[in-house]
Amino acid sequence: MTSRPAAGGGRWVEVDPTRVARWVEGFADRHGPPTTTIQEYGLLLAAPDGATAELHTPPGAPASADVPKFVATAAAPRRLGLLLARKGAVAVGIAAGEKLVVSKVDTRYVQGRTAAGGWSQQRFARRRDNQAKAALADAVELAVRLLLPEAATLAALVCGGDRRAVDTVLAERRLAPLAALRAERLLDVPEPRHAVLVGAIAAARAVRILVRDPGPAA
Repeated sequence: MTSRPAAGGGRWVEVDPTRVARWVEGFADRHGPPTTTIQEYGLLLAAPDGATAELHTPPGAPASADVPKFVATAAAPRRLGLLLARKGAVAVGIAAGEKLVVSKVDTRYVQGRTAAGGWSQQRFARRRDNQAKAALADAVELAVRLLLPEAATLAALVCGGDRRAVDTVLAERRLAPLAALRAERLLDVPEPRHAVLVGAIAAARAVRILVRDPGPAA
């Protein structure tokens, strides 16, 4: 389980789907038995002491009316497409449950920024821009070849890395069926490698919970 501060207050925790039931039990033990209401993002747990927990439905899982169904659907195996892009590297894959069944990683050299000025700086900038465009073109072709034929079998497409790079890839007209499956979640990943792609499966399946503790008593 990972935790980090949330903008606007509270904290985000990411919980493995198989541990959500235990997490909810712990929340109830700490704050009292919560009420459950259905929300667009998933379920809202509101405890008697004022603490709340927003359980966000993970990518590809159907909406649920209560915690037991939420837990069951979150943990159920489903096929997810993965598209990770950052700088000159791209990784695409398909996960069946927790297993990576299709994968491909491609890396192109993209020149770093230079401190030189004048004409030289402009020349390097143009070269770097051309290298980045070529890398993204490769990413498009990988997605067309590996992900697009499987689009009808995917519950969702989970992306990670640099948002601008991912947006550029999915703007390709041929990838419209994949863009329609894109999950809101953007995974924070380093430069894509095979190990990063494998690790992205757990992150894509994790249940994100926004926790807000009760305020001070009046």
